[in-house]
Amino acid sequence: MRIDRLMVAVLLTAVTSFTAFAQSTKPAASPQTSAPPSTAPAQTPVPASKVALINTELFANKKQGIVRVVAALKKVDAEFDARRRELQQLTQKQQQLAEDIEKTRSVAAPESTRQKLEQLEQLKKEIQRKREDAESAYNKRMQEAMAPIYEDIGNSLDAFGKSRGITLLLDSSKIAPAILSIADATDVTLAFIAEFNSKYPATAAVTPSR
Repeated sequence: MRIDRLMVAVLLTAVTSFTAFAQSTKPAASPQTSAPPSTAPAQTPVPASKVALINTELFANKKQGIVRVVAALKKVDAEFDARRRELQQLTQKQQQLAEDIEKTRSVAAPESTRQKLEQLEQLKKEIQRKREDAESAYNKRMQEAMAPIYEDIGNSLDAFGKSRGITLLLDSSKIAPAILSIADATDVTLAFIAEFNSKYPATAAVTPSR
């Protein structure tokens, strides 16, 4: 996402500015002539800038977010409903078996208890394996679904900032040293979401990811 590149640009700018400041505070070399030093203060032009904040966490908000993002999240979640229910059922079975072992441990035959403990251990391993497989598949599917959408979002963020004269767009959902003060910044999250939704409705064709 271009938000990440914006954050990198902020850090690079900060480093460059600090380096320039450090160089400007070095002791001046001894004058080679007797000409009197200029009394005019050095004038360094300061470029005009406009900083704005955007909260990317709001993109996935069901009520105020980007409709394509919300629709994609809902679609992928629906695809994994069966796996989610299976894991819930296996977890309930594990809990019931563990409770049964504790209740009957003092009265059941040792062999019966041993078999139940083995069954419980196998069930734990099965749940762990299925959960890891489901999480891996879910993350992969989510990346496939979201990649083209966030490519469009990144391009739209660039155009959105340029059209409004925004020179620096910071993601307010992340805690970073680059955000030193937000008193004079403008949160444009909702304005961007509204514009993006108008250009890319939920039924818009998905741009293939590169």
